[in-house]
Amino acid sequence: MTDANPQNRRARFVSFSGIDGAGKSTQIEALRERVLDAGFRVSMLAFWDDVSMLTGVREFSGHTLFKGEKGVGAPDKPVNRRDKNVRSWYMTAVRFFLYFLDALSLCVVVAKQRHSDADVIIFDRYLHDELANLNLQSGISRAYARFLLAIIPQPDIAYLLDADPEQARKRKPEYPVEFLHQNRAAYLLLSKMGRQMTVIPPLPVAEASQRVLGELLNKFSPGDLQRFSISPQRVPANSESTN
Repeated sequence: MTDANPQNRRARFVSFSGIDGAGKSTQIEALRERVLDAGFRVSMLAFWDDVSMLTGVREFSGHTLFKGEKGVGAPDKPVNRRDKNVRSWYMTAVRFFLYFLDALSLCVVVAKQRHSDADVIIFDRYLHDELANLNLQSGISRAYARFLLAIIPQPDIAYLLDADPEQARKRKPEYPVEFLHQNRAAYLLLSKMGRQMTVIPPLPVAEASQRVLGELLNKFSPGDLQRFSISPQRVPANSESTN
């Protein structure tokens, strides 16, 4: 991965998905620090900021049309958002259009990142996080999700941080717990559709971090592993990968 010839180097590309409050930001930062400490270059991207199209229209619909509150929920300051938890038929049609645009944008963004000097590319959320907003009990929505999953770039590791909806709601109170249960079920269904996702079960932060790191280390060469002070024989394989 650190070959002197840039043409022979290939960045490792990972994404983090999961319901709000699952701990994505915590795990992303822990992984970023560990990779940087080993001397590798990291490129960080946020799906909403770096990929999503027509974000102004989306914010308008959530805050103005549906009267949702702004901001990010915190335990001492809950908010009541109204955007991805609105599941009317016309919003599903709008999402189909917007998510297709996002899929095309994602292809362009990833292609550019592949030619950067980064050793590891980390996405905070991915298209999976949009598809989980659809009613995947519908055959039409499932077929649409499979189509988009087939055309977007596949991360080397697509992490899905599983979480208990009640506990996640306490950490990040933004959406009703009923929606979080629906959202979690959609994520788990997505993990079994088409492309592989690596499910990290609900665990204490430190243990989850070890599993996240262990999966990434399995993508490194034996020589690169020495920079993490880990021998190849010690690299764990202890998460749940599903197809």
